[in-house]
Amino acid sequence: MLDSVLTRLEDALERATPKAIDNPAMVPAGVLVLLYLKNGEPHLLLNKRSESVESHKGEISFPGGRKDLSDDSLLATALRETYEEIGVNPEDVRVLGEMDEIATMTGYRVSPFLGTISEGYKFIVNRIEVAELIEVPLFVLMKGALLRDEMRQIEGEWVRKDNYSYNGHLIWGATARIVNMLVVLLRPKFDKEPI
Repeated sequence: MLDSVLTRLEDALERATPKAIDNPAMVPAGVLVLLYLKNGEPHLLLNKRSESVESHKGEISFPGGRKDLSDDSLLATALRETYEEIGVNPEDVRVLGEMDEIATMTGYRVSPFLGTISEGYKFIVNRIEVAELIEVPLFVLMKGALLRDEMRQIEGEWVRKDNYSYNGHLIWGATARIVNMLVVLLRPKFDKEPI
């Protein structure tokens, strides 16, 4: 089941060139969008950030963070941060490709990388950075059951924003936009056959 999802995503990412943001004033960051099987069903992994982190306290995010000088690429950043936050070894991640960069309201230029790990992976959560792991069933996400259409006022203008709600957690902002990119990549596969 997950293999067909991953094949679809890998094919879509190979055919597309990820859109980059050309703004040197923005802080580069990399995140890892992890898919894996849990109890035989495809899941997406998110973190609830702790109250101890410097920024975005308590928010829902993907594992990742800002690029360090020691990182030779944004993929290296995403893999390093994922290891630091939840103990996933970079060698255990099969990277499928890169998605479009997105800009955050806080001045980050985020490069999301799609990857997969084996079923039953033992996460080692760094409680200083991560308060909780949120494992979202992919089929529930794809059916639109978690989608919330909201209006937000940004710089004096009302803007429609897609958010997601799962088990009492609100997934919004940059994280919701990345989730939406994943949904769009999977939509043709899902429309033809259920995940």
